[in-house]
Amino acid sequence: MLVTRTGVGKLAIAPCDIAISQDITGIYVDEKQADTVFLFHRMRQGVEDLKKLNQGTSINGIIRSDLVSYPVKLPPLPQQRRIAEILSTLDEAIEQTEALIAKMQQVKAGLMHDLFTRGVTPDGRLRPTREQDPDLYKESPLGWIPKEWETKPIASISESLIDGPFGSNLKSEHYVVEPGVRVVRLQNIQEGYYNDGDPVFISQRHADYLSRNAVTPGDVLIAALGDENYPVGRSCCYSTDLPPAINKADCFRLRCLPALALNAYVMHFLNTATARNQLKRYEQGVTRRRTNLGNFRRVVVALPRIVEQEIIIQRLVIANEQVETAKLHVEKLHQQKHGLMHDLLTGRVLVPVVNAKGVSITSVPFSFEVNS
Repeated sequence: MLVTRTGVGKLAIAPCDIAISQDITGIYVDEKQADTVFLFHRMRQGVEDLKKLNQGTSINGIIRSDLVSYPVKLPPLPQQRRIAEILSTLDEAIEQTEALIAKMQQVKAGLMHDLFTRGVTPDGRLRPTREQDPDLYKESPLGWIPKEWETKPIASISESLIDGPFGSNLKSEHYVVEPGVRVVRLQNIQEGYYNDGDPVFISQRHADYLSRNAVTPGDVLIAALGDENYPVGRSCCYSTDLPPAINKADCFRLRCLPALALNAYVMHFLNTATARNQLKRYEQGVTRRRTNLGNFRRVVVALPRIVEQEIIIQRLVIANEQVETAKLHVEKLHQQKHGLMHDLLTGRVLVPVVNAKGVSITSVPFSFEVNS
């Protein structure tokens, strides 16, 4: 099934008898010539070519005549089946790893909740729950927290807290090509990590003029503007392997008093539901929600001793590394699949096929073409 109008280019194999709308074209495969799964992978590779056929026309989609006449190279059927098996095995590995990542992220979310409501003992274990040992906890403005903890507003734990420069002081026309000083923008601030994609720069001279807005490695960065996908208050620490930068408007920069709070601890706390719910009370705006620096200063943080903060940070570092390792594995699988699709579906690399007698058969390069 190929979506030929709304959502053009999406492909799927029908899992059962199914009805389709006029936005979808069903392709019935002649099983004497083509393997369904092979054709599915082959069309995934060629669908962009089909979409390009209608560029510059009033038709938004893939028209039937183009689809019917689209040439598809087919190797012998046994080789098609072997190629389909290889690519489907990779698809399955990708799906399983992505499912594992989703599960790990759920586990991490649960761990964050426990760490910021129960904390850890000196040996790194979570404290017993309040139900298990109520004497370990006390009531606070944030709910029940361990007795040893304090609650303080951001204002009282800040060594420095600033907004970005006034709009006219830093605009896109101030950007220069490298070399220059990096500018921290909203898209750089993700939940728990700094995204350094698509960096922009300003001149050193302009950065000196905006020295009040300097960002150094380890500083906490907070997004003051958000939407349904990127919430207000999402936070990260500026990467330690990047040079100093300047923060833009709607990007708060926080440095904590080291005797009271560690930057990384506060950053993780700001990404919890406890902090997010506080910020929602101070949000303004209709189409895009935002908070101002004055209201952000009022956000209350649950604070254990520094030693416990360090242990909590380390637990979260390990959890993040596990997720990132799995993400890198998925990325590697996608790259491997992309390379294999190019090699196998074009005949650049031949796939050996074993016949019924167990004899290996190597197919010749294929160029036989049929119409869909």
